[in-house]
Amino acid sequence: MAHDVAALVAELADMAAADHRSAIRANSDDPAEQLEWRRLTARHGDRLGEIMDVFGWPTAELVGEEAARAAWLIAQHADRQLDVQRRALQLMRQAVSAGSAGSRELAFLRDRTLVNEGRKQVYGTQIAGVKDGAPVPWPCEEPERIDELRAEVGIEPFDEYVAKFSMV
Repeated sequence: MAHDVAALVAELADMAAADHRSAIRANSDDPAEQLEWRRLTARHGDRLGEIMDVFGWPTAELVGEEAARAAWLIAQHADRQLDVQRRALQLMRQAVSAGSAGSRELAFLRDRTLVNEGRKQVYGTQIAGVKDGAPVPWPCEEPERIDELRAEVGIEPFDEYVAKFSMV
């Protein structure tokens, strides 16, 4: 099992590195680059599904902080694989309840999954686009409580967060 976990740690790190290198292609004007991104995230999503079959959620206790974050990133970017995102969300929710995963990352995955389901997000972590140089978030369930909800899971206030995306 130890060898399997060591191989898993290396694999998750490699997948996250490939994701980071390719992420710029997600919103490219070139359809071929967009397709390359979608294929990469689909391969990674498929593999994460297999990993969850064997190991459950790859927690920091199992694979270390970096590889656990890599697993979260892969789930976050599995946008066209709602089954993978929903399963990751369920397993990660259990890990958070057990104190084995972070509620901040869970909040991001929850919002991403909700948006991909065509529903309103809870924490305002997902940005729909930029209009007149200002970030526009996807609709939120309780916009008046957004900063309160974000604080509960360790996410900075909404205005600070969206300022990172601002083009002004």
